[in-house]
Amino acid sequence: MNASQVSGIGMTSQRTRSRLVQWLMDEGVQNQNVLKIMEETPRHLFIDEGLSHRAYENTALPIGDGQTISQPYTVARMTEILLETGSCDKVLEIGTGCGYQTAVLAKTCKTVFSVERIRNLHIKARKTLANLNLHNIQLLFADGFNGWQQNAPFDAIIVTAAPAQIPEKLLLQMADGGRMIIPVGTQEAEQELYLVERQGDKFRKTFVEKVKFVPLVGGVAR
Repeated sequence: MNASQVSGIGMTSQRTRSRLVQWLMDEGVQNQNVLKIMEETPRHLFIDEGLSHRAYENTALPIGDGQTISQPYTVARMTEILLETGSCDKVLEIGTGCGYQTAVLAKTCKTVFSVERIRNLHIKARKTLANLNLHNIQLLFADGFNGWQQNAPFDAIIVTAAPAQIPEKLLLQMADGGRMIIPVGTQEAEQELYLVERQGDKFRKTFVEKVKFVPLVGGVAR
């Protein structure tokens, strides 16, 4: 992948990205490292070329298989919360999707472990992330409800789809002092974003804001 593809032109250019970052700041995202990463990360490469002119709008966009790429504000806000509440050396992401959130995490975390249940998305994300030379990422095609026990415990867990309830297996894969940022709720009802913090065998849950995510589904789709 050449430099011009990454930097973009027209509606994917640096100027367009800078406008998005200004909007994120206006909406309350303050972490300068996160803002810099959001500006540098080529969101247009994670979506179909036909939608690339909308890549730097603050909106979720379809990526196939009934899934979406999260709106930039949501990615920035969830990343900011994790970075500012503790260590992010070892992070588990549930729901790789197209790999956009994965890429943002990889630029600020030591190692990112990411699980995706849809094989087509898993394969495409692996290719995109490799083309961007992001090599501190490990990807797994599996049921996200199970987490990634082999590599637990994790300093932080980020869940990019909404379960009806917080999966117990994910709670138990948090390190002592670890955090999880997760949307909870059904598509029919209001969903809420929570920060979950672990201290020993106790878990403290803090409401962050109202959100809208695709549902977290069990099993795998080949």
